[in-house]
Amino acid sequence: MSRQVSRLHRRRFLKTALSAGVAVMSPHLIPGAALGKDAAAAPSERIVLGGIGIGNRGSYDLGCFLPQPDVQFVAVADVKANRRVAVKKLVDGKYRNQDCKTYRDFRELLDRDDIDAVLIATGPNWHATASMYAARAGKDMYCEKPCTKNIAQSLTLAETMRRTGRVFQAGTQRRNLPHFAFACELARTGKLGKLKAVHAHPYGMRTHMSGWSTPETQPPKEVVDWDMYLGPAAWRPFNKRHLDGFNFEKGGGLVGGGILEWGSHCVDLCQWAVGADHTAPVEYNPPENGQVVARYENGVELVIRNDGWIGLGSCPVRFEGETGWVEAGDSGKLVLSSPALLAGRKVAEIGGYPATFHVRDFLDCVKTRSQPKANAEAACYAHIACHAANNAIFLNRQLKYDVKKHEFIADEEANRLRSEALRAPWRI
Repeated sequence: MSRQVSRLHRRRFLKTALSAGVAVMSPHLIPGAALGKDAAAAPSERIVLGGIGIGNRGSYDLGCFLPQPDVQFVAVADVKANRRVAVKKLVDGKYRNQDCKTYRDFRELLDRDDIDAVLIATGPNWHATASMYAARAGKDMYCEKPCTKNIAQSLTLAETMRRTGRVFQAGTQRRNLPHFAFACELARTGKLGKLKAVHAHPYGMRTHMSGWSTPETQPPKEVVDWDMYLGPAAWRPFNKRHLDGFNFEKGGGLVGGGILEWGSHCVDLCQWAVGADHTAPVEYNPPENGQVVARYENGVELVIRNDGWIGLGSCPVRFEGETGWVEAGDSGKLVLSSPALLAGRKVAEIGGYPATFHVRDFLDCVKTRSQPKANAEAACYAHIACHAANNAIFLNRQLKYDVKKHEFIADEEANRLRSEALRAPWRI
């Protein structure tokens, strides 16, 4: 039984005992904050949170967690000293104390019994491995995207969360924005007629092989732990370009690359619209006329393209059925083939893709032990679709994927791209 659930059980016991007239010993004076006054949740209701790899995106995510009244952030682990210092300063400033602990090795943070959940916002190279370590340590996790580096990791991540019973929320926050959710609902429930095609914006389709940059002087471990930064990726000499985001895609690389970066948002929404959170397309074609077309078993096309959008902001998606269509983007606006599709409903326009609603979904699920919208299974199959499309681009040929066996049909080279060797000791 998790500590969070145990806390809730203790709280229910106290309520039941008091209502039954049972005497419960307690201190004479109880601080208001302990009772949840002044917007602070009572200790039994708080989720104790740690952070792993809190850089640019992680700082934004942390800014969404900290205002939540039932969150208590207590520790950060990061391979960069300047980030550890920055997060501690931010957190201690909020709580007006010096209690935020810092670690270079995230395993020390996971060893703490008082931490219920973690925010994982490392580089993509670490996302899946850190998540699986967190699950084995009994922590729930909010993990930034892309969540995996390849198909094999996607499957292992989902299986680990099923086996351990942990709450996993991928950082695909658009699932919790009203206009995107409404667009997906129209497609999924037949309001557009029989679904014919879903369109996703990938931002880029470039993939290339891994390599080394010119070796540079490696900083002291306490300043930057280069070995820990590389983690499960193939070793290479220190170069600041790698450290600051210049990464590689194939062959022991640091990221998934190509379609995966924005596709892990847009393809994810298309998967939701198709009702494919437990499957993926079975055919992937190489780029033609600036787009990649994949097909699901039911014949629906997944069209991944950069151009031809209405202009509703970044991360656009479009869903087309036999009788109607809808397009949405990060402006918070929808364009529909007919006003009748709204059926009198008013859909909130929330622009700027905030993660606050997504964070709240995660926290609520930590308490109820239910599945968040961007759970591990949904993330697994959306990432498989992106990885398979990347492989079709990289190999420049059509690939057919068996979604039951999770292998490409009659293509040995494509099947080798489903996984990669992990550097010791980070094999899961």
